[in-house]
Amino acid sequence: MTPVPELPDRGHLVWVSLDPQAGHEQAGRRPALVVSPASYNGPVGLALFCPITGQAKGYPFEVALPSGLAVSGVVLADHVKSLDWRARRAEYAGTAPDAVVDEVVRRLVLLLGSNPSEAAVPPAPIG
Repeated sequence: MTPVPELPDRGHLVWVSLDPQAGHEQAGRRPALVVSPASYNGPVGLALFCPITGQAKGYPFEVALPSGLAVSGVVLADHVKSLDWRARRAEYAGTAPDAVVDEVVRRLVLLLGSNPSEAAVPPAPIG
């Protein structure tokens, strides 16, 4: 593993610390797929990551990584996290195929809804 070149970009496979965690969240230093573009990650200092686990359970939001990559397992598209990639010591481990990245993003769109009317509406402020 090497430090992330300049900054993480969509499709990069990285090792990143997910601690602290709570409940059913993935924990520890583990591989993750970067789903946000460098054009966001650089100026903001954050990136959107989907953790990768070696324990596939057949959930609908798992996306399998092909063999032959430096990282193996399934991407958990529904565990997306926004993290400070510098503070979390992201280390570059490779790049996922475009087809994997596209499938993860497709499942995120399914989860969030493809247009605003399908997404959950936040409650009005109280007071």
